[in-house]
Amino acid sequence: MAQKKKMSAKDNSSYQKKFWKVFFLGLGGVFLFFMCANFGLFGAMPSFDELENPDSNLATEIIASDGVTLGKFYRENRSPVKFEDLPQHLVDALISTEDERFYEHSGIDARGTLRAAVSLGADGGASTLSQQLAKLLFHGEGSRFILFRLVQKVKEWIIATKLERQYTKNEIIALYLNRADFVNTAVGIRSAANVYFGKEPKDLAIEEGAVLVGMLKNPSLYNPVREKRKQLVLDRRNTVLSQMVRNNFLEPAAKDLLEKKPIKLDFNPESHTDGIATYFREYLRDYMKKWCKENKKPDGTEYNIYQDGLKIYTTIDSRMQKHAEEAVDEHLKGLQAEFFKAQKSNKNAPFFKLTTDETDKLMMRAMKNSERWRLMKNQDKSEEEIIKSFSEKTDMRIFTWKGDRDTIMSPIDSIRYYKHFLQTGMISMEPQTGHVKVWVGGINYKHFQYDHAGQGARQVGSTFKPFVYATAIEQLNMSPCDSIVDSPFTIPRGRHNVSESWTPRNSDGKYRGMINLKKALANSINTVSAKLIDRTGPKAVIDLTQKLGVTADIPEQVSICLGAVEITVEDMVAAFSTFANKGIYIKPQLITRIEDKNGNSIFETIPETHDVLNQDIAYAVIKLMEGVTEEGTGTRLRWGGAGFTKYKYQFTNPIAGKTGTTQNNSDGWFMGIVPNLCTGVWVGCEDRSARFRSTAMGQGATMALPIWGLYMDKCYKDDKLNVSKEPFERPENISIKVDCWKAVKDTLDFDQDVDEFNF
Repeated sequence: MAQKKKMSAKDNSSYQKKFWKVFFLGLGGVFLFFMCANFGLFGAMPSFDELENPDSNLATEIIASDGVTLGKFYRENRSPVKFEDLPQHLVDALISTEDERFYEHSGIDARGTLRAAVSLGADGGASTLSQQLAKLLFHGEGSRFILFRLVQKVKEWIIATKLERQYTKNEIIALYLNRADFVNTAVGIRSAANVYFGKEPKDLAIEEGAVLVGMLKNPSLYNPVREKRKQLVLDRRNTVLSQMVRNNFLEPAAKDLLEKKPIKLDFNPESHTDGIATYFREYLRDYMKKWCKENKKPDGTEYNIYQDGLKIYTTIDSRMQKHAEEAVDEHLKGLQAEFFKAQKSNKNAPFFKLTTDETDKLMMRAMKNSERWRLMKNQDKSEEEIIKSFSEKTDMRIFTWKGDRDTIMSPIDSIRYYKHFLQTGMISMEPQTGHVKVWVGGINYKHFQYDHAGQGARQVGSTFKPFVYATAIEQLNMSPCDSIVDSPFTIPRGRHNVSESWTPRNSDGKYRGMINLKKALANSINTVSAKLIDRTGPKAVIDLTQKLGVTADIPEQVSICLGAVEITVEDMVAAFSTFANKGIYIKPQLITRIEDKNGNSIFETIPETHDVLNQDIAYAVIKLMEGVTEEGTGTRLRWGGAGFTKYKYQFTNPIAGKTGTTQNNSDGWFMGIVPNLCTGVWVGCEDRSARFRSTAMGQGATMALPIWGLYMDKCYKDDKLNVSKEPFERPENISIKVDCWKAVKDTLDFDQDVDEFNF
């Protein structure tokens, strides 16, 4: 074999020159590449301001008075959490799994990068937490085209080193966890902890934190909600625990115990149609849109409820809200079953006394208000085509009280089906502060989005009568103990602008003779209300009602004394609360304050109040309404009711209340008051022609009162709520007779059963 020539000094020098030339050219090229990337020649780089204040796109939180998050407004469901609010085990799991040398590098892990380069990524990538944060904040997923991916990687390195200079290590961890997407509407660790485990991050157990850290590798793949992925998720969680052992954050024995635990989720997807107080949240959304237009940022721009991370502190109590929604569900499930039974013999169910033409008009109006109609109209479909489509059967998912059910039904049949459902509106308010504690706008926001608490006004029936009595006490110097004759009565044509002679009749067709006002209201006697408004005139009643906060347009007619007036539940609760608040009206309050994302208070509500009645008159009206639950239409609160409405509650404490039932049993009401809580409940179908045929089932005492009873029973059993069972505060030296038993007994000179007297 021929011997190789020994390399000469000249040749060696030539090779060295070439080597250093290539080396410096390569180094210069890399430097030039980095400089080009840094100065944005390969696309924009984040500015200093953007690094200082990265676009966070934070959800606005709706917070209950007891500190519970009721829901959020968001395009990206994310609420930030500070590093100090993260449990140490979560931080340890993150570092162990995603970046073991996090505290040793300055944004780029040289050892990991070299390993990844040598193995061409076969041994895993080398992205540090800082690099992953750079990707989340500024350029998203990488390109599959190698050259573009290389450019993005360089930009990622540059941003990562800048982030390391800008933020502390702890701040980078918090920023990263606040930006990570955990799927199922959960963006950020706080949302993830709430969505998957119903907890705040600080309350997560070690094995729960490991599940969430395990998801970071591929959230869709390691989605713990997916049934088919449960073993995969369990294995991934255990891998995280093993990494914690490897990095000396967890003892092997502890890991062995944790690995044996199953994954227990408390899945709470935070969508706009799930959770509690859904109708209130939607009402608040509309309120906030208007608020944002009227209240600008210091720089003059508008706040955005979907990305500015506001915190709205509301007056709603999450515990009371839950009790209210449970009460609605419990009662209306049974009442709805009775309603379906009552419709079996109705050929035009659920409508009564509608002609074919009237029914067709009603159904046509419903079709035109539907989403289907709107979408097909946008597709330039003719009206004939649209109407025809409503008769074609299709797959759909419908609401039932036993849960949503898949079925095949034509859209027109589904409209009629949904017309059968009884709806409700319910608000509970603290009279002394105006703080609304409960807001229930319907039975299921996902399927029925019309708000019957603040949006829908319905005829109030006999719940209007306390306004008539209050006017009489104020204008005519009457008292609850004054007597009046219950007898047939007519207001002749021409008087109070009556176009035809008006003769109201009592619902039971009976007349009781001499009776005092307290018993007259307790038994909701129509003739007495008519006689009182005849004496005061309808205008005086309207004036007082409007002072009580009722915003409805009330016609100046004597028939209003029987409740032929449409008023919202919200206005009714505010008005009745005035009687419990010693005659002082307070406008319902939904928000206490609003904070920006930095915790600065940017809005605080100031209660709107005005005097309506002196406290003696207000107390006299309360005493009148106490008679309703003592001996009138609300007495079933004392013994639990009858039939399917026979519930376990049997209240013994003072309760002021008033039932209401409109003509043809279309609307059932109950207004109930204790010293520190006023609650109004309405129940009825969406259309007034859909109703119970019998008054026994369609009256307020059957439809609405039991919801109040179930709700208050739950509140009383919840010791933390402090709902009053005490008597209403009596004014000192009251000038109006309110103790009717005592008023009569003092006139007697012998012992006699006072029930013999009609008073």
